[in-house]
Amino acid sequence: QVQLVESGGGLVQAGGSLKLSCAASGRTISSYAMGWFRQAPGKERSFVARITSRGTTDYTNSVKGRFTISRDNAKSTVDLQMNSLKPEDTAVYYCAADPQDYRSAYYRTTTYAYWGQGTQVTVSS
Repeated sequence: QVQLVESGGGLVQAGGSLKLSCAASGRTISSYAMGWFRQAPGKERSFVARITSRGTTDYTNSVKGRFTISRDNAKSTVDLQMNSLKPEDTAVYYCAADPQDYRSAYYRTTTYAYWGQGTQVTVSS
């Protein structure tokens, strides 16, 4: 079993930056792929970023070049550095874990076995 807890959300003006963190407990996540998803009001939960156990990263096109996902296995944490934020980035952001690692369908919510409770990110214009 794995428990995930997100933190770092808040209110920021367009063009600003925010860093989200995901803390894992229970079984080690060092061999897991880790992902960030987001969900805006009335919308489906959608993929943001994924990092494999070896550090390979993938991003949805709308955040590529602005967001950076990273992990620290010694701390059992996964971060999402968000720069040049836009109002359309406003959403609840969720951390997720996939024990299988290196899956092709990393962009699908059903790929991930464990989820955090989410943290709100609001970007004002």
